[in-house]
Amino acid sequence: MPHAEIKYSDDLAIDPYRILTRIEEIILEHDPGAGACKGRAYPASVSHHTHILIDVALLYKPHRDRAFRTKLLEALEAGIKLLIPTPCAFSLGLRVNEEFYVTNTHHGIGG
Repeated sequence: MPHAEIKYSDDLAIDPYRILTRIEEIILEHDPGAGACKGRAYPASVSHHTHILIDVALLYKPHRDRAFRTKLLEALEAGIKLLIPTPCAFSLGLRVNEEFYVTNTHHGIGG
């Protein structure tokens, strides 16, 4: 299950929910078996310069090679920028979590 985090200066007029939704759509367009993308956004009330920083993380899978990641990164950048109406500093990272990463569901204490 992919993850996406958006950190941005709160003077940037964006719809973070729409950006997170678009990130999930783009990932699924490139990798239909990826599943839902858990996303969160953090507006910063204290910041230096208007900016957005987006971090997208995927689990390692053999088909997510360098060529796949390059195409996905390009598609993410293009798709996200369409949703940012004003100029800002833009950073986007795509990373792959290797074998020492746990992802599952927690059912609560005693579950």
